[in-house]
Parts: sequence; C-alpha cells; structure tokens
Amino acid sequence: MRIALLGGTGDIGEGLALRWAYDTDHEVIIGSRDPEKAREKADEYETELSSRARDVKINGFTNEMAADRASVVVLSVPPYHVADTIDAVADSLSEGDILVTPAVGIKRDDDGFHYHAPKAGSVTALVVDAAPEGVPVVGAFHNLAAGRLADLDADLDIDTLLIADDDDAKETVRLLADGIEGLRPLDAGGLANASEIEALTPLLINVAHNNKGMNDLGVRFQ
Repeated sequence: MRIALLGGTGDIGEGLALRWAYDTDHEVIIGSRDPEKAREKADEYETELSSRARDVKINGFTNEMAADRASVVVLSVPPYHVADTIDAVADSLSEGDILVTPAVGIKRDDDGFHYHAPKAGSVTALVVDAAPEGVPVVGAFHNLAAGRLADLDADLDIDTLLIADDDDAKETVRLLADGIEGLRPLDAGGLANASEIEALTPLLINVAHNNKGMNDLGVRFQ
C-alpha cells in the first residue's frame, strides 16, 4: 500500500515514516509544501534506515503530488493547517482514498498544556468538514510521543485509538497501525468520539513534564 505523509518532514511524520518503512513493506511517500524539503527529509529517512540494514526507497514530493500517488493520506500537519492542506490537495484525492488525522489542538499557559478544541468540536471534525465527498476520515495516532515513535531503538508497547464512521476505512488503518511493531490499534467508535481522544494528548504531556523520568509517555489499556 502507498501511504502519503503530508507534512511528513515534521515530528509525527518522521516517526510514522520511519516505523512504516522499517517494520512493513508499505511504500512511504513524504509530502511538503516545499518539494526540496520533502526530498531532503526522504533522503535522511533512507540514510537512517540504511544504517539499520533496511534498504528502502522513500520519495519526496509536494503535498499535492504525494496525495495523488497514495491511497492513504496522513495529515501529519499542525492542527491549524489541516483544512488548508486538504483544500490544497483536494483535486489529488479520489473517491475511496482515506484521510487519516492525528492532529490535536493544544494551548499552553503557566499551568501547563490544555486541550484547545476548535469551534467544530475537534480537529477531526475540521478534517471531516474539509474532506471531499467520498473520502472517508479516520482519526488515529493522536496520543503518540513523536520522539519515541521516531526512535527505532525504542520499544513502543503502546496503544493507538481509532475512530471512524466508515468501517472499511477504519479496518485499513487498523491493519496499517498493527504493522508497526509494538503499536496496538484499538477501536474507539465513531468520529463523534474525537474530542475525548484528542484531549488525552495534553494530559500525557503534563504528566511527562511534571514527573522525572517519564518522557515520551504513551497509553496502554488493560
């Protein structure tokens, strides 16, 4: 399967790109508004994988070209860029493609990090509103620590919660997530449950910041 990571030069994009390229045989494509930056990052990821005896080709393109080449498109961009990014690649998406959103709205003050829901109620809802007709949306990978994800020496042993209203799209993303070693995908219901999942991320950051030795936290349900 071809997976396009739009904004794949950032932290969460890097982690997912490296994990999928290392643990699976899926084709990973890096997207960016700047094609040169996408190519440079793709080369960096290839070099890291080569150092681990994993000979994988990763290509970098503009977001539009990356989306055009993939059937699963991950919006690994900041939450305030999701709608604009979808608008920019809308003509590159086809009916049956899948949009995956891991973005979370967060604000910070003197007390710590807090969930900052947009007017739509969640970032996932923003993606649903912006998605072209016939392109299902799946929320996934919200609560993953980017540093831990990108460190191929780190054992993940964590869960990721999946939400979608399209069962086939959810199953496709479940299989993709399950292909990453140490990551367990769990079904958390429909898209209406997005805000509950997104709100976990600032909680994890606060716990990590306030407790020594608890960097790069994740969630494991038992």
